[in-house]
Parts: sequence; structure tokens; C-alpha cells
Amino acid sequence: MPELPDIAAYITALEPRIVGQPLQRIRLASAFLLRTVQPPLASVEGRAVRELHRIGKRIAIGLDGSVNDRSESNRSDPNRLEPNNDLWLVLHLMIAGRLHWRPTQAKLSGRQNLAAFDFPHGSLVLTEAGSKRRAALHLIAGEQNLSSLDAGGVDIFAADLDSFRTVLTAENHTLKRALTDPRLLSGIGNAYSDEILHAAQLSPIALTNKLKPDEWQRLFTATRNTIELWTNRLRAEAESAFPEKVTAFRKDMAVHGRFGEPCPRCGDKVLRIRYADKETNYCARCQTGGKVLADRSLSRLLGSDWPRTLEELEALKRR
Repeated sequence: MPELPDIAAYITALEPRIVGQPLQRIRLASAFLLRTVQPPLASVEGRAVRELHRIGKRIAIGLDGSVNDRSESNRSDPNRLEPNNDLWLVLHLMIAGRLHWRPTQAKLSGRQNLAAFDFPHGSLVLTEAGSKRRAALHLIAGEQNLSSLDAGGVDIFAADLDSFRTVLTAENHTLKRALTDPRLLSGIGNAYSDEILHAAQLSPIALTNKLKPDEWQRLFTATRNTIELWTNRLRAEAESAFPEKVTAFRKDMAVHGRFGEPCPRCGDKVLRIRYADKETNYCARCQTGGKVLADRSLSRLLGSDWPRTLEELEALKRR
């Protein structure tokens, strides 16, 4: 699933391409993608993109209230909103959704192509690999209503150590679960939580209510530094080319996706815990005092601390 650094890279690539440009048309190839009924999707056509925001792991595209295409057919369409209402298209890519910048009026052939957003100089195409359709598109009227899609997690760059600790100890969870809970932290998922815990030299199954002060400091610093490092790196890449190959597995990662390969810190082999369709990668020497965690009981521990499906995790909201 694209996480905070990946979403930031998409936004960096999209801003010079679509901000200030009119969204001419949205073409849907999958009826399951659109999750809202009102406002009608046709009401965005002709509106210029004003800004882009990140909401957790979602991309929000803000459109001006005015409609550039004031043709007779548009003026008489009863489904179009009044031009002073701002609208927001919100994309959630989930696990396998990806964005691509294609030539104008790109064709939507093949099962993976779900939608195209047509602009004067190109089309933003949403694809989703696999047979399950998890990606989602919402159309929201008014910026004040975007909060309905926000799980409530704090921005790591807006938090200090005390607020970070307070949020993560609101409930007692394993560190792996706490870092990826969208109610607690915004935009962090499976890949970067592995990297954070390796940088902090902490076990993924350590419980939040048992961390010592120095461990909290290491975790806070590692979280900020890891997310900043990858956000800056991916944004820099996106400035030169659209990020067409967004992946959770990157060659410069320390442990995520590197099962069996040497740990860059100590040289021992990276280990993993597998549970359901999820996987946690870690270094035993650096993170668990040499103890191997990949046994059935610990897999059950991590599994019981997580919602049963990714959809359940992403649907969590702060009470």
C-alpha cells in the first residue's frame, strides 16, 4: 500500500501537471470505485484544480468553485452544483492501486484500468492490480467535510515527543500495530513501520505501555527521521519523472522485504513473522536481543493485535 512518502511523491508529481488546470472529464471503468452518490461526479467537470492535500494515505484534489466550461448543456444540467461550491476528489489507493500519467484521452482497456481523469495536457489514470477492488474514490463538497475521511492520526512532523507518547499509549498495543494504526499516526503502514522499528532497534512485539523513556526517544526520533528520509528521497525522484513504479519494496530499505538478506547494521540475516496476509521483517540481533520471534505463538500475538483485514484497519476511526 502506498504510504506517506509515496503519497507525498504522487502529490509532488501531480502539482505541476494539474494545479491550475481544468478537469475536463472523469471516465470510470469500474462502478465499484466511486463510493459516494452526492454530489454527482459530473459536477466536477470544467472546474480547475486549486490544490492537493494528503489525508492519511489518501490524496485529496481540491477543485475551484467556478466552472470554466459554461456551455448551455452544463448550465441547464440539474445535477451540477452552484459554481461557488468547492469540491474535493479523494483517492484511496489501498494495497494495489497506483496512479499513472498518460497521454491525453488515454484508453481504459484491460481489467486493471479503473478510471481516467482527463486534463488538457494529459490523463491521470488509476489502475489496480489483482481481482479484488479495494481502491476508492469519494467526491466531497466543502473542505470542512474532508474530516469525515480522516481517521484522526497525528502527523509525526506536527508532534513532539510527549504528544507522540501520549497518542501511542492511549491503548496498549504492540509497536507494530501502534505505528500502523491510522487513528494514532497518519500515513504509516507495514513497510515503513518495519524500517522505523529497525532504526529504533526495538522489537515489533514490544508493548507500548512497557517502553522505557530512552526507548520512547529512540522510537520518536526513528519515526521522524525514517519518514523524512524517504519522503525527501521519493519527492526528489518525482520532480524529474512521474512515479510510475510505486512499491513497498525498495532496494535501499534496511529490513522490509529483505527476508534472508544481511542486516545493513550487523550483517545477520533478516527474519520475518508471517500472519494472515501480513508480514513483519526484523533483525533479531539489532531488535530483539538475538531472540527469534517467528514462531506460531508470536504470529498469533501479532495477529490478535491487528484487525482481521486491511480494510478493517483502514476503517478505524478515533472515537
